[in-house]
Amino acid sequence: MIKRQSKIEKLISELCPKGVEFSELGKLTNIETGAQLNKTTLKESGEYPVLNGGINPSGYYHEYNTEENTIAISQGGASAGYVNFVTTKFWAGAHCFVVKPISNQVENRYLYFLLKNGQKKLQDAKSGAGIPGLNKKELQNFKIPVPPLAIQEEIVKILNSFTELEAELEAELEARRKQYEHYRLKLLTFPEGGARWTTLGEICKAITAGGDLPNNFMKDQNISTKEFPYPIFSNGTESNALYGYTDEYKIDEEAVTISARGTIGHHAIRGAKFTPIVRLVTLIPNTKIVTTKFLNYVLDITEIGHSGGSIPQLTVPNVKKIKIPVPSLEEQERVVLLLDKFDALINNISIGLPAELKARRSQYEYYRGELLTFNEYAN
Repeated sequence: MIKRQSKIEKLISELCPKGVEFSELGKLTNIETGAQLNKTTLKESGEYPVLNGGINPSGYYHEYNTEENTIAISQGGASAGYVNFVTTKFWAGAHCFVVKPISNQVENRYLYFLLKNGQKKLQDAKSGAGIPGLNKKELQNFKIPVPPLAIQEEIVKILNSFTELEAELEAELEARRKQYEHYRLKLLTFPEGGARWTTLGEICKAITAGGDLPNNFMKDQNISTKEFPYPIFSNGTESNALYGYTDEYKIDEEAVTISARGTIGHHAIRGAKFTPIVRLVTLIPNTKIVTTKFLNYVLDITEIGHSGGSIPQLTVPNVKKIKIPVPSLEEQERVVLLLDKFDALINNISIGLPAELKARRSQYEYYRGELLTFNEYAN
């Protein structure tokens, strides 16, 4: 990597020692908006992804309007300004910009890395009340450095090596996840007589619905003070479940919470002394029968239904009727020990593949920023 950087430095000293020319994106590329598709025509799966204002496809369609290896930028919504390099044919929707070089001064993949490096600036440039959007004029006026093609090609070689390694790690991590799901199902499937099937209502000391927000609470999710030491949990997932902090708590034991609305069925272990709010059901297991960790794992493979109606929701009576297998406490401990090890290998960002992938992403972003920073040529 150092040798390649040295080569770039040598090329810069030879080809553009006084700096590089900067140009507006609109002068070097053709920027077009995609075509609207009716939502009813989209499928959950299909041959060609449909890209709009989000990060992921909004659906699939049987036709395409854009060739592969094309830069796409989200135009509208919360993700407006997100830059993507699409390696397959796709349908560009009405909330998607398609960017194609029209000048031989700029290499397509170099342009992608450049725009990805400037993604935050593009996202910060979005405007509008309600649904924010990125104005085409903002994109056309976006200034970019245009070094000689030899330098662009060397930069692309280096950054491609990072993205290829990242893709390999992601593929390996996905394979490990599938392996984990296989063994989790195997470990939580018991032979006849190996576990008794019972309802959650029978093995939990309490199953309760979350309540209103406490009178006193602090919304800031990054600060916990002595005055507000107890977490408030909502039906969000992962870190988004932490609503804030309060000076009182409703649940004084370790428990499992299940989302009752929106993210129905999402569940997690919560440490003692917390307050669940509406749209959340709390389960306090009888630890003489079932451990909290085993309960949380077995819910991963348990069908969690909900009541019908215009707004689907999970109710306490629903939860009490859910049946799970409950082996001996010794067997529960054995299963949890094995699953904890598997889980750490694929989810713990401090060890294993997640840690390596995080390190490679940070390294890639660092070098991308370094390699794409140029002194502007002054006449």
